[in-house]
Amino acid sequence: MTESIRRIIVRYSGASSGFGPLTLGQDNMIRCIRRDRPEQINKESVWPVPDGVTVPAALDALRRLVERHDSLRTVFPAGPGPDGFPERQLVCGEGEFTVTVRAPAGRSVEGSEGVAAFEAFEGFDGSGGIDALADEVGRADVAVPFDLTAGPRLRFTLLAEADRVLRLIVVVCHAGADGAATTLLIQDWLALAAGQELPPVTARTPLEVAAVEQSDQGRRKAAAALRHWRKVLSAAPQAVFADSRITGPPDGVAAVVLRSRTAAADLAATSRRTGASPSVVLLAVFAALVARRADRTDVVMSALSANRQRAVMADHIGTLAQDALLALDTDADDLDELIGRAKVASLAGYWHSTIPAGEVWALIEDIAHLRGSRFPRQVVVNDLSLTIPEAMSEARPAPTSDPELTWLPDQPVAVRVMLNILRISGSLEFALVACPQVLDREETGRFALAVPAVLEAAARGPVPLAELPALTGLGGAVRAGAWQRIEGSWVDLDAVRALVADALGAATRVEFADGRLVARIATADPELTPSLAHRTVIGALPGRDTAMAPQHYVVHAAADPALPPHWGELAVVAEGTGRCPEVAGRLAPLG
Repeated sequence: MTESIRRIIVRYSGASSGFGPLTLGQDNMIRCIRRDRPEQINKESVWPVPDGVTVPAALDALRRLVERHDSLRTVFPAGPGPDGFPERQLVCGEGEFTVTVRAPAGRSVEGSEGVAAFEAFEGFDGSGGIDALADEVGRADVAVPFDLTAGPRLRFTLLAEADRVLRLIVVVCHAGADGAATTLLIQDWLALAAGQELPPVTARTPLEVAAVEQSDQGRRKAAAALRHWRKVLSAAPQAVFADSRITGPPDGVAAVVLRSRTAAADLAATSRRTGASPSVVLLAVFAALVARRADRTDVVMSALSANRQRAVMADHIGTLAQDALLALDTDADDLDELIGRAKVASLAGYWHSTIPAGEVWALIEDIAHLRGSRFPRQVVVNDLSLTIPEAMSEARPAPTSDPELTWLPDQPVAVRVMLNILRISGSLEFALVACPQVLDREETGRFALAVPAVLEAAARGPVPLAELPALTGLGGAVRAGAWQRIEGSWVDLDAVRALVADALGAATRVEFADGRLVARIATADPELTPSLAHRTVIGALPGRDTAMAPQHYVVHAAADPALPPHWGELAVVAEGTGRCPEVAGRLAPLG
Protein backbone atom coordinates (compact mmCIF):
# COMPACT_ATOMS: atom_id res chain seq x y z
CA MET A 1 0.00 0.00 0.00
CA THR A 2 1.21 3.52 -0.72
CA GLU A 3 0.27 7.00 0.33
CA SER A 4 -0.03 9.71 -2.34
CA ILE A 5 1.54 13.08 -1.70
CA ARG A 6 0.83 16.22 -3.69
CA ARG A 7 2.23 19.71 -3.21
CA ILE A 8 -0.02 22.60 -4.15
CA ILE A 9 1.20 26.14 -4.68
CA VAL A 10 -1.01 28.79 -3.10
CA ARG A 11 -0.52 32.43 -4.08
CA TYR A 12 -1.37 35.24 -1.69
CA SER A 13 -1.71 39.01 -1.85
CA GLY A 14 -1.66 40.73 1.54
CA ALA A 15 -3.02 44.16 2.28
CA SER A 16 0.21 45.42 3.85
CA SER A 17 3.96 45.34 3.38
CA GLY A 18 6.99 47.15 4.72
CA PHE A 19 10.27 46.75 6.55
CA GLY A 20 11.86 47.84 9.78
CA PRO A 21 14.10 46.71 12.63
CA LEU A 22 13.71 43.33 14.28
CA THR A 23 11.58 43.00 17.37
CA LEU A 24 13.40 41.80 20.46
CA GLY A 25 11.50 38.53 20.25
CA GLN A 26 12.45 38.00 16.61
CA ASP A 27 16.09 38.77 17.37
CA ASN A 28 16.07 36.26 20.22
CA MET A 29 14.46 33.48 18.22
CA ILE A 30 16.67 33.99 15.16
CA ARG A 31 19.68 33.52 17.43
CA CYS A 32 18.14 30.29 18.73
CA ILE A 33 17.29 29.11 15.20
CA ARG A 34 20.85 29.67 14.04
CA ARG A 35 22.27 27.88 17.10
CA ASP A 36 19.94 24.97 17.92
CA ARG A 37 18.51 21.99 16.06
CA PRO A 38 15.20 22.62 14.21
CA GLU A 39 13.25 20.17 16.37
CA GLN A 40 14.24 22.18 19.43
CA ILE A 41 12.89 25.42 17.95
CA ASN A 42 10.12 24.60 15.47
CA LYS A 43 6.73 23.69 16.90
CA GLU A 44 4.34 21.20 15.34
CA SER A 45 0.69 20.53 16.15
CA VAL A 46 -2.43 19.03 14.63
CA TRP A 47 -5.03 21.77 14.22
CA PRO A 48 -8.75 20.95 14.51
CA VAL A 49 -10.68 20.75 11.23
CA PRO A 50 -14.39 21.69 11.06
CA ASP A 51 -16.65 18.95 9.72
CA GLY A 52 -17.05 18.85 5.98
CA VAL A 53 -14.13 21.07 5.01
CA THR A 54 -12.95 20.34 1.48
CA VAL A 55 -9.42 20.64 0.15
CA PRO A 56 -10.21 23.77 -1.92
CA ALA A 57 -11.93 25.38 1.08
CA ALA A 58 -8.96 24.57 3.31
CA LEU A 59 -6.50 26.01 0.80
CA ASP A 60 -8.57 29.19 0.58
CA ALA A 61 -8.73 29.48 4.38
CA LEU A 62 -4.96 29.05 4.67
CA ARG A 63 -4.41 31.69 2.00
CA ARG A 64 -6.62 34.15 3.87
CA LEU A 65 -4.85 33.30 7.14
CA VAL A 66 -1.46 34.15 5.64
CA GLU A 67 -2.82 37.32 4.06
CA ARG A 68 -4.40 38.39 7.36
CA HIS A 69 -1.28 38.40 9.54
CA ASP A 70 1.91 40.31 8.76
CA SER A 71 4.04 38.02 10.90
CA LEU A 72 3.30 35.04 8.67
CA ARG A 73 4.48 36.98 5.61
CA THR A 74 7.64 38.29 7.28
CA VAL A 75 11.08 37.28 6.06
CA PHE A 76 14.51 38.12 7.42
CA PRO A 77 17.08 39.06 4.75
CA ALA A 78 20.70 38.31 5.53
CA GLY A 79 22.50 41.24 7.13
CA PRO A 80 25.74 42.86 5.96
CA GLY A 81 27.88 41.44 8.75
CA PRO A 82 30.30 38.54 8.26
CA ASP A 83 27.85 36.09 9.84
CA GLY A 84 24.89 37.41 7.84
CA PHE A 85 22.76 37.88 10.95
CA PRO A 86 19.54 39.70 9.90
CA GLU A 87 19.19 43.32 10.92
CA ARG A 88 15.63 43.88 9.72
CA GLN A 89 12.30 42.27 9.04
CA LEU A 90 10.56 42.53 5.69
CA VAL A 91 6.79 42.04 5.36
CA CYS A 92 5.98 40.64 1.91
CA GLY A 93 2.87 42.01 0.25
CA GLU A 94 2.68 39.20 -2.29
CA GLY A 95 4.10 35.73 -2.64
CA GLU A 96 3.31 32.05 -2.58
CA PHE A 97 3.57 29.04 -0.34
CA THR A 98 3.22 25.31 -0.74
CA VAL A 99 0.64 23.11 0.96
CA THR A 100 1.31 19.38 1.10
CA VAL A 101 -1.80 17.24 0.62
CA ARG A 102 -1.47 13.60 1.63
CA ALA A 103 -3.95 10.79 1.06
CA PRO A 104 -3.39 7.79 3.37
CA ALA A 105 -3.02 4.36 1.84
CA GLY A 106 -5.90 3.34 -0.41
CA ARG A 107 -7.34 6.87 -0.59
CA SER A 108 -7.12 9.61 -3.16
CA VAL A 109 -6.90 13.38 -3.27
CA GLU A 110 -9.03 15.46 -5.60
CA GLY A 111 -9.24 19.18 -6.34
CA SER A 112 -5.50 19.67 -6.56
CA GLU A 113 -5.09 22.14 -9.38
CA GLY A 114 -1.70 23.82 -9.39
CA VAL A 115 0.17 20.69 -8.32
CA ALA A 116 3.91 21.30 -8.25
CA ALA A 117 4.98 17.72 -7.65
CA PHE A 118 3.63 14.23 -7.05
CA GLU A 119 5.36 11.55 -5.06
CA ALA A 120 4.63 8.17 -3.51
CA PHE A 121 5.12 7.70 0.19
CA GLU A 122 5.96 4.10 1.06
CA GLY A 123 5.48 2.34 4.35
CA PHE A 124 2.14 3.59 5.65
CA ASP A 125 -0.46 0.84 5.65
CA GLY A 126 -3.17 2.58 7.63
CA SER A 127 -2.92 0.19 10.59
CA GLY A 128 -1.93 2.96 12.96
CA GLY A 129 -4.86 5.16 12.03
CA ILE A 130 -5.07 8.68 10.73
CA ASP A 131 -3.89 10.19 14.04
CA ALA A 132 -0.76 8.03 13.97
CA LEU A 133 0.01 9.29 10.48
CA ALA A 134 -0.60 12.89 11.59
CA ASP A 135 1.84 12.45 14.48
CA GLU A 136 4.39 10.81 12.17
CA VAL A 137 4.13 13.63 9.64
CA GLY A 138 4.51 16.26 12.34
CA ARG A 139 7.56 14.61 13.91
CA ALA A 140 9.28 14.37 10.54
CA ASP A 141 8.41 17.89 9.40
CA VAL A 142 9.40 19.62 12.63
CA ALA A 143 13.01 18.52 12.07
CA VAL A 144 13.17 20.40 8.74
CA PRO A 145 14.63 23.92 9.15
CA PHE A 146 12.87 27.04 7.90
CA ASP A 147 14.56 29.36 5.44
CA LEU A 148 14.52 32.71 7.23
CA THR A 149 14.84 34.57 3.94
CA ALA A 150 11.66 33.01 2.52
CA GLY A 151 8.10 32.84 3.77
CA PRO A 152 5.71 32.05 5.10
CA ARG A 153 6.55 31.26 8.71
CA LEU A 154 4.27 28.19 8.73
CA ARG A 155 4.27 24.86 6.86
CA PHE A 156 0.94 23.15 6.21
CA THR A 157 0.10 19.51 5.52
CA LEU A 158 -3.47 18.36 4.83
CA LEU A 159 -4.47 14.73 5.33
CA ALA A 160 -7.43 14.19 3.02
CA GLU A 161 -9.77 11.46 1.87
CA ALA A 162 -11.04 12.24 -1.62
CA ASP A 163 -12.00 15.92 -1.32
CA ARG A 164 -12.53 15.93 2.45
CA VAL A 165 -9.86 17.20 4.85
CA LEU A 166 -9.30 14.87 7.80
CA ARG A 167 -6.41 16.55 9.61
CA LEU A 168 -4.27 19.70 9.33
CA ILE A 169 -0.67 19.42 10.51
CA VAL A 170 1.13 22.72 10.99
CA VAL A 171 4.79 23.37 11.75
CA VAL A 172 5.43 26.87 13.09
CA CYS A 173 8.69 28.77 12.73
CA HIS A 174 9.30 30.27 16.17
CA ALA A 175 10.49 33.52 14.58
CA GLY A 176 6.97 34.00 13.24
CA ALA A 177 4.69 32.86 16.05
CA ASP A 178 5.01 31.71 19.63
CA GLY A 179 2.62 29.43 21.52
CA ALA A 180 0.02 32.07 22.33
CA ALA A 181 0.05 33.41 18.78
CA THR A 182 -0.41 29.87 17.48
CA THR A 183 -3.56 29.52 19.56
CA LEU A 184 -4.93 32.71 18.03
CA LEU A 185 -4.04 31.42 14.58
CA ILE A 186 -5.92 28.19 15.26
CA GLN A 187 -9.00 30.19 16.22
CA ASP A 188 -8.74 32.22 13.01
CA TRP A 189 -8.28 29.04 10.97
CA LEU A 190 -11.40 27.46 12.46
CA ALA A 191 -13.47 30.52 11.59
CA LEU A 192 -12.03 30.88 8.08
CA ALA A 193 -12.37 27.17 7.32
CA ALA A 194 -16.00 27.36 8.39
CA GLY A 195 -16.56 30.17 5.88
CA GLN A 196 -16.86 32.97 8.43
CA GLU A 197 -15.71 36.54 7.93
CA LEU A 198 -13.32 37.92 10.53
CA PRO A 199 -13.11 41.52 11.71
CA PRO A 200 -9.95 43.47 10.82
CA VAL A 201 -6.86 42.79 12.90
CA THR A 202 -6.38 45.42 15.61
CA ALA A 203 -3.41 43.92 17.46
CA ARG A 204 0.04 45.41 17.07
CA THR A 205 1.97 44.10 14.11
CA PRO A 206 5.63 43.08 14.50
CA LEU A 207 6.69 46.32 12.81
CA GLU A 208 4.62 48.30 15.32
CA VAL A 209 6.07 46.28 18.21
CA ALA A 210 9.58 47.03 16.96
CA ALA A 211 8.77 50.75 16.83
CA VAL A 212 7.57 50.69 20.45
CA GLU A 213 10.67 48.79 21.57
CA GLN A 214 12.93 51.30 19.79
CA SER A 215 11.19 54.27 21.47
CA ASP A 216 12.66 56.02 24.50
CA GLN A 217 10.21 54.23 26.78
CA GLY A 218 11.03 50.89 25.19
CA ARG A 219 14.74 51.43 25.63
CA ARG A 220 14.26 52.34 29.31
CA LYS A 221 12.25 49.16 29.82
CA ALA A 222 14.96 47.06 28.19
CA ALA A 223 17.64 48.72 30.33
CA ALA A 224 15.64 47.95 33.49
CA ALA A 225 15.32 44.32 32.36
CA LEU A 226 19.09 44.07 31.89
CA ARG A 227 19.63 45.42 35.41
CA HIS A 228 17.28 42.73 36.76
CA TRP A 229 19.16 40.00 34.92
CA ARG A 230 22.50 41.39 36.02
CA LYS A 231 21.40 41.42 39.67
CA VAL A 232 20.15 37.84 39.61
CA LEU A 233 23.05 36.38 37.63
CA SER A 234 25.65 38.21 39.72
CA ALA A 235 24.36 37.02 43.08
CA ALA A 236 22.31 33.84 42.66
CA PRO A 237 23.80 30.37 42.20
CA GLN A 238 24.68 29.77 38.58
CA ALA A 239 23.72 26.08 38.64
CA VAL A 240 20.71 24.79 40.59
CA PHE A 241 21.62 21.13 40.22
CA ALA A 242 25.08 20.15 41.48
CA ASP A 243 25.26 16.39 41.71
CA SER A 244 27.81 13.64 41.23
CA ARG A 245 25.57 12.11 38.57
CA ILE A 246 26.02 15.16 36.32
CA THR A 247 28.80 14.15 33.96
CA GLY A 248 28.29 16.48 31.00
CA PRO A 249 25.76 18.57 29.10
CA PRO A 250 22.11 17.43 29.05
CA ASP A 251 21.60 14.43 26.84
CA GLY A 252 18.41 12.78 25.61
CA VAL A 253 15.73 13.55 28.16
CA ALA A 254 12.69 11.59 29.31
CA ALA A 255 9.29 13.21 28.87
CA VAL A 256 6.08 12.24 30.61
CA VAL A 257 2.59 13.75 30.41
CA LEU A 258 0.38 13.73 33.50
CA ARG A 259 -3.39 14.28 33.35
CA SER A 260 -5.66 14.47 36.37
CA ARG A 261 -9.12 15.96 36.95
CA THR A 262 -8.72 15.46 40.70
CA ALA A 263 -5.50 17.47 40.70
CA ALA A 264 -7.25 20.26 38.77
CA ALA A 265 -9.89 20.47 41.50
CA ASP A 266 -7.17 20.51 44.18
CA LEU A 267 -5.30 23.22 42.26
CA ALA A 268 -8.44 25.34 42.05
CA ALA A 269 -9.07 24.87 45.78
CA THR A 270 -5.50 25.85 46.64
CA SER A 271 -5.77 28.88 44.39
CA ARG A 272 -8.98 30.02 46.10
CA ARG A 273 -7.55 29.39 49.55
CA THR A 274 -4.29 31.29 48.97
CA GLY A 275 -5.56 34.01 46.63
CA ALA A 276 -2.86 33.15 44.08
CA SER A 277 -3.44 32.22 40.46
CA PRO A 278 -3.23 28.53 39.50
CA SER A 279 -0.07 29.30 37.52
CA VAL A 280 1.64 30.79 40.57
CA VAL A 281 0.59 27.82 42.71
CA LEU A 282 2.09 25.41 40.18
CA LEU A 283 5.24 27.54 39.97
CA ALA A 284 5.66 27.31 43.75
CA VAL A 285 5.05 23.55 43.80
CA PHE A 286 7.53 23.04 40.97
CA ALA A 287 10.15 25.21 42.71
CA ALA A 288 9.68 23.33 45.99
CA LEU A 289 10.17 19.96 44.29
CA VAL A 290 13.20 21.20 42.34
CA ALA A 291 14.73 22.56 45.56
CA ARG A 292 14.11 19.22 47.26
CA ARG A 293 15.80 17.26 44.48
CA ALA A 294 18.68 19.77 44.17
CA ASP A 295 19.16 19.88 47.95
CA ARG A 296 19.30 23.65 48.04
CA THR A 297 16.97 26.50 48.98
CA ASP A 298 17.74 29.11 46.32
CA VAL A 299 16.38 28.28 42.87
CA VAL A 300 16.88 30.24 39.64
CA MET A 301 14.59 29.31 36.78
CA SER A 302 13.56 30.61 33.39
CA ALA A 303 9.87 31.15 32.64
CA LEU A 304 8.84 31.19 29.00
CA SER A 305 5.92 33.07 27.40
CA ALA A 306 6.49 35.81 29.95
CA ASN A 307 5.62 38.81 27.78
CA ARG A 308 2.11 37.46 27.15
CA GLN A 309 1.28 38.63 30.68
CA ARG A 310 0.88 42.18 29.33
CA ALA A 311 -2.68 42.87 28.18
CA VAL A 312 -1.56 45.06 25.28
CA MET A 313 0.34 42.11 23.81
CA ALA A 314 -2.19 39.37 24.56
CA ASP A 315 -3.53 39.19 21.00
CA HIS A 316 -0.28 39.90 19.15
CA ILE A 317 0.46 37.53 16.29
CA GLY A 318 4.21 37.19 16.32
CA THR A 319 6.88 35.94 18.68
CA LEU A 320 7.40 37.39 22.13
CA ALA A 321 9.57 34.44 23.11
CA GLN A 322 11.90 35.80 25.76
CA ASP A 323 12.72 34.35 29.14
CA ALA A 324 11.66 35.77 32.44
CA LEU A 325 14.42 35.13 34.97
CA LEU A 326 13.02 34.15 38.36
CA ALA A 327 15.04 33.91 41.57
CA LEU A 328 13.13 32.19 44.36
CA ASP A 329 14.18 31.51 47.95
CA THR A 330 12.44 28.27 48.93
CA ASP A 331 13.61 28.40 52.56
CA ALA A 332 10.06 28.88 53.83
CA ASP A 333 8.06 27.23 56.58
CA ASP A 334 5.25 26.05 54.34
CA LEU A 335 3.98 26.06 50.79
CA ASP A 336 1.65 29.01 51.41
CA GLU A 337 4.63 31.22 52.23
CA LEU A 338 6.44 29.97 49.15
CA ILE A 339 3.38 30.70 46.98
CA GLY A 340 3.52 34.31 48.18
CA ARG A 341 7.19 34.53 47.27
CA ALA A 342 6.52 32.93 43.88
CA LYS A 343 3.92 35.61 43.14
CA VAL A 344 6.45 38.38 43.82
CA ALA A 345 9.26 36.63 41.92
CA SER A 346 7.09 35.95 38.87
CA LEU A 347 5.85 39.53 38.69
CA ALA A 348 9.43 40.83 38.87
CA GLY A 349 10.61 38.34 36.28
CA TYR A 350 7.72 38.94 33.86
CA TRP A 351 8.04 42.72 34.13
CA HIS A 352 11.72 42.48 33.25
CA SER A 353 11.45 40.02 30.37
CA THR A 354 11.59 42.48 27.47
CA ILE A 355 15.28 42.06 26.84
CA PRO A 356 17.74 42.54 23.96
CA ALA A 357 19.05 39.01 23.45
CA GLY A 358 22.49 40.05 22.20
CA GLU A 359 23.10 42.17 25.29
CA VAL A 360 21.83 39.40 27.58
CA TRP A 361 24.28 36.91 26.09
CA ALA A 362 27.09 39.47 26.44
CA LEU A 363 26.02 39.97 30.07
CA ILE A 364 26.06 36.22 30.71
CA GLU A 365 29.58 36.02 29.26
CA ASP A 366 30.81 38.98 31.33
CA ILE A 367 29.42 37.52 34.55
CA ALA A 368 30.87 34.12 33.68
CA HIS A 369 34.26 35.81 33.25
CA LEU A 370 34.06 37.49 36.66
CA ARG A 371 32.42 34.69 38.67
CA GLY A 372 34.13 31.81 36.92
CA SER A 373 30.83 30.01 36.33
CA ARG A 374 28.37 30.33 33.47
CA PHE A 375 24.57 30.37 33.87
CA PRO A 376 23.43 27.05 32.36
CA ARG A 377 19.61 27.56 32.27
CA GLN A 378 18.92 24.28 34.01
CA VAL A 379 15.34 24.79 35.23
CA VAL A 380 12.54 25.99 32.94
CA VAL A 381 8.80 26.42 33.37
CA ASN A 382 6.58 27.04 30.35
CA ASP A 383 2.93 27.87 31.02
CA LEU A 384 1.07 27.00 27.83
CA SER A 385 -2.32 26.67 29.52
CA LEU A 386 -3.66 29.81 27.83
CA THR A 387 -2.27 28.86 24.43
CA ILE A 388 -3.95 25.50 23.84
CA PRO A 389 -7.62 25.73 22.80
CA GLU A 390 -10.09 23.76 24.90
CA ALA A 391 -11.32 22.09 21.71
CA MET A 392 -7.91 20.51 21.19
CA SER A 393 -7.72 19.32 24.81
CA GLU A 394 -11.24 17.91 24.83
CA ALA A 395 -10.65 16.09 21.53
CA ARG A 396 -8.10 13.82 23.19
CA PRO A 397 -9.22 10.43 24.55
CA ALA A 398 -10.31 10.50 28.18
CA PRO A 399 -7.67 9.45 30.74
CA THR A 400 -7.69 5.79 31.68
CA SER A 401 -6.73 6.54 35.29
CA ASP A 402 -6.42 9.49 37.64
CA PRO A 403 -3.69 10.56 37.59
CA GLU A 404 -2.65 9.20 34.22
CA LEU A 405 1.00 9.09 33.13
CA THR A 406 1.88 8.81 29.44
CA TRP A 407 5.52 8.48 28.43
CA LEU A 408 6.65 10.23 25.28
CA PRO A 409 9.70 9.40 23.15
CA ASP A 410 12.95 10.77 24.53
CA GLN A 411 13.77 14.13 23.02
CA PRO A 412 16.83 16.42 22.91
CA VAL A 413 16.26 19.46 25.12
CA ALA A 414 19.12 21.53 26.53
CA VAL A 415 17.74 21.74 30.08
CA ARG A 416 17.90 19.64 33.22
CA VAL A 417 14.22 19.87 34.21
CA MET A 418 11.35 21.55 32.36
CA LEU A 419 7.67 21.79 33.31
CA ASN A 420 5.29 22.51 30.42
CA ILE A 421 1.86 23.41 31.83
CA LEU A 422 -0.68 22.37 29.21
CA ARG A 423 -4.04 22.75 30.94
CA ILE A 424 -5.32 23.83 34.34
CA SER A 425 -9.11 24.11 33.94
CA GLY A 426 -11.19 20.96 34.31
CA SER A 427 -8.09 18.78 34.10
CA LEU A 428 -4.52 19.44 35.18
CA GLU A 429 -2.22 18.45 32.34
CA PHE A 430 1.51 18.99 32.16
CA ALA A 431 4.54 17.54 30.44
CA LEU A 432 7.63 17.01 32.57
CA VAL A 433 10.96 16.81 30.74
CA ALA A 434 13.98 15.65 32.72
CA CYS A 435 17.63 14.91 31.99
CA PRO A 436 18.58 11.42 33.28
CA GLN A 437 21.67 12.89 34.95
CA VAL A 438 19.28 14.67 37.32
CA LEU A 439 16.18 12.44 37.34
CA ASP A 440 16.25 8.92 35.96
CA ARG A 441 13.06 7.47 34.48
CA GLU A 442 11.74 6.20 37.80
CA GLU A 443 12.53 9.50 39.52
CA THR A 444 10.92 11.46 36.67
CA GLY A 445 7.68 9.56 37.16
CA ARG A 446 7.90 10.09 40.93
CA PHE A 447 8.51 13.82 40.43
CA ALA A 448 5.46 14.08 38.13
CA LEU A 449 3.24 12.23 40.62
CA ALA A 450 4.55 14.43 43.43
CA VAL A 451 2.74 17.45 41.92
CA PRO A 452 -0.82 16.11 42.43
CA ALA A 453 0.22 14.70 45.81
CA VAL A 454 1.34 18.14 47.01
CA LEU A 455 -1.77 19.80 45.54
CA GLU A 456 -4.03 17.34 47.35
CA ALA A 457 -2.42 18.29 50.65
CA ALA A 458 -2.35 22.02 49.81
CA ALA A 459 -6.07 22.04 49.03
CA ARG A 460 -6.73 21.25 52.70
CA GLY A 461 -4.32 23.79 54.20
CA PRO A 462 -0.70 24.94 54.49
CA VAL A 463 1.82 22.19 53.72
CA PRO A 464 5.04 22.31 55.81
CA LEU A 465 7.91 22.02 53.36
CA ALA A 466 9.72 19.76 55.82
CA GLU A 467 7.08 17.14 55.00
CA LEU A 468 7.88 17.04 51.27
CA PRO A 469 10.27 14.05 51.46
CA ALA A 470 7.66 11.86 53.12
CA LEU A 471 4.85 13.22 50.94
CA THR A 472 6.63 12.81 47.60
CA GLY A 473 9.32 10.18 48.06
CA LEU A 474 11.83 12.42 46.27
CA GLY A 475 15.46 12.10 47.25
CA GLY A 476 18.01 14.87 47.38
CA ALA A 477 21.28 15.48 45.59
CA VAL A 478 24.21 13.05 45.84
CA ARG A 479 27.60 14.71 46.23
CA ALA A 480 30.29 12.07 46.53
CA GLY A 481 33.91 13.16 46.59
CA ALA A 482 35.42 16.58 47.11
CA TRP A 483 32.70 19.23 47.00
CA GLN A 484 32.91 22.81 48.21
CA ARG A 485 30.30 25.58 48.44
CA ILE A 486 31.76 28.65 46.73
CA GLU A 487 29.83 31.91 46.24
CA GLY A 488 26.54 30.11 46.84
CA SER A 489 27.21 27.31 44.37
CA TRP A 490 28.21 23.71 45.04
CA VAL A 491 31.41 22.93 43.14
CA ASP A 492 33.03 19.54 42.51
CA LEU A 493 36.76 20.08 43.01
CA ASP A 494 37.58 17.01 40.92
CA ALA A 495 35.51 18.50 38.06
CA VAL A 496 37.47 21.75 38.43
CA ARG A 497 40.76 19.85 38.23
CA ALA A 498 39.60 18.09 35.07
CA LEU A 499 38.42 21.39 33.58
CA VAL A 500 41.71 23.18 34.18
CA ALA A 501 43.83 20.26 33.00
CA ASP A 502 41.77 19.74 29.83
CA ALA A 503 41.69 23.45 29.00
CA LEU A 504 45.37 24.22 29.53
CA GLY A 505 46.99 20.92 28.57
CA ALA A 506 49.67 21.52 31.19
CA ALA A 507 50.64 20.18 34.58
CA THR A 508 48.17 21.72 37.01
CA ARG A 509 47.20 21.59 40.64
CA VAL A 510 43.88 22.89 41.98
CA GLU A 511 43.05 23.34 45.65
CA PHE A 512 40.62 25.24 47.82
CA ALA A 513 42.72 27.13 50.33
CA ASP A 514 42.10 30.16 52.54
CA GLY A 515 38.59 30.55 51.17
CA ARG A 516 39.47 30.64 47.49
CA LEU A 517 39.90 28.26 44.58
CA VAL A 518 43.53 28.36 43.42
CA ALA A 519 45.09 26.79 40.33
CA ARG A 520 48.82 26.26 39.95
CA ILE A 521 50.14 25.80 36.42
CA ALA A 522 53.57 24.44 35.48
CA THR A 523 54.49 25.58 31.97
CA ALA A 524 57.42 26.26 29.70
CA ASP A 525 55.32 28.74 27.71
CA PRO A 526 56.56 32.28 28.48
CA GLU A 527 53.34 33.72 26.99
CA LEU A 528 51.02 32.07 29.50
CA THR A 529 49.58 34.59 31.94
CA PRO A 530 46.77 34.34 34.49
CA SER A 531 44.56 36.30 32.08
CA LEU A 532 45.18 33.93 29.19
CA ALA A 533 44.75 30.92 31.46
CA HIS A 534 41.44 32.22 32.76
CA ARG A 535 40.07 33.01 29.30
CA THR A 536 41.02 29.52 28.14
CA VAL A 537 39.40 27.84 31.14
CA ILE A 538 36.21 29.89 30.73
CA GLY A 539 36.08 28.87 27.08
CA ALA A 540 36.07 25.20 28.13
CA LEU A 541 33.40 25.68 30.80
CA PRO A 542 30.14 25.07 28.83
CA GLY A 543 28.63 21.67 29.62
CA ARG A 544 30.53 21.37 32.93
CA ASP A 545 27.80 22.46 35.31
CA THR A 546 29.54 21.13 38.44
CA ALA A 547 32.81 22.97 37.81
CA MET A 548 33.94 26.58 37.92
CA ALA A 549 37.06 28.44 36.90
CA PRO A 550 39.61 29.11 39.63
CA GLN A 551 39.51 32.39 41.49
CA HIS A 552 43.30 32.75 41.48
CA TYR A 553 46.05 31.49 39.18
CA VAL A 554 49.73 30.92 39.96
CA VAL A 555 51.95 30.35 36.90
CA HIS A 556 55.21 28.44 37.52
CA ALA A 557 58.13 28.14 35.14
CA ALA A 558 58.92 24.50 34.34
CA ALA A 559 61.64 23.37 31.95
CA ASP A 560 59.76 20.12 31.29
CA PRO A 561 56.07 20.34 32.28
CA ALA A 562 55.63 16.67 31.26
CA LEU A 563 57.54 15.62 34.41
CA PRO A 564 55.67 15.55 37.74
CA PRO A 565 56.29 19.02 39.14
CA HIS A 566 57.69 19.68 42.59
CA TRP A 567 55.71 22.85 43.16
CA GLY A 568 57.85 24.20 45.97
CA GLU A 569 60.91 24.15 43.74
CA LEU A 570 59.33 25.97 40.76
CA ALA A 571 59.71 29.70 40.37
CA VAL A 572 56.53 31.78 40.25
CA VAL A 573 56.52 33.91 37.11
CA ALA A 574 53.03 35.40 37.40
CA GLU A 575 49.92 35.21 39.54
CA GLY A 576 46.54 36.89 39.76
CA THR A 577 42.82 36.44 39.30
CA GLY A 578 43.03 36.49 35.51
CA ARG A 579 39.93 38.72 35.44
CA CYS A 580 39.85 41.56 32.95
CA PRO A 581 39.38 45.01 34.56
CA GLU A 582 37.35 46.14 31.56
CA VAL A 583 34.75 43.46 32.24
CA ALA A 584 34.55 44.49 35.88
CA GLY A 585 34.12 48.09 34.73
CA ARG A 586 31.18 47.19 32.53
CA LEU A 587 29.40 45.61 35.48
CA ALA A 588 30.42 48.24 38.05
CA PRO A 589 27.11 50.18 37.83
CA LEU A 590 25.44 47.24 39.57
CA GLY A 591 26.85 48.70 42.75
